[in-house]
Amino acid sequence: MLAARDLAAGCEWAEQRLGAKLAPGGEHPLFGTHNRLLGLELAWGGRAYLEVIAVQPGAACTRPRWFELDTPQMQTRLERGPALIHWVARRPLLPSLPDWAARLPWLPLQRGSNRWSLTVAPGGELPGGGALPSLIDWETPPPTQTLPVSGVVLEGLDLWLPHPAELAPWAGPGIRLHPAQQVRLQATCRRPDGEQVLL
Repeated sequence: MLAARDLAAGCEWAEQRLGAKLAPGGEHPLFGTHNRLLGLELAWGGRAYLEVIAVQPGAACTRPRWFELDTPQMQTRLERGPALIHWVARRPLLPSLPDWAARLPWLPLQRGSNRWSLTVAPGGELPGGGALPSLIDWETPPPTQTLPVSGVVLEGLDLWLPHPAELAPWAGPGIRLHPAQQVRLQATCRRPDGEQVLL
């Protein structure tokens, strides 16, 4: 998830770096945000997508915006430019959710004909500062099935966080965990003419 102060500027930033045009997304009335999307192939098999999200100008929001988008800290961060702030994983096929995930409420959402549920903290906080994923459960076909092929391949997602063991169920060839005091995310993408790193 790539956040930006302005959606158009965020999309231009991503398109210049990835060499691909983002597809239309839509509005999220409950949170006063809007987005655009880019389909990605996973180097280790399967598909994912990049979401560029921003606060929608003039949109009302009666609750804290998700992903900390209306906090002073996030707004200051995004003044420096778009940033990779978070990631979202489909509900894992595990006997039980990790403790940190089980504590987050599921919120049913809809945008046009798309319907899904997402774990959203009541105050809009990013789980684990953004290193722990929000979980998503699609009721309708997910964007991975509907977005056009972009030619961009996600080579890997690197996550630095204080307690990597919390993400052990997701670790694998494409998701690499590193111990660190400060949370940091890095997505390495391959485009036809070379690699590009999103931070």
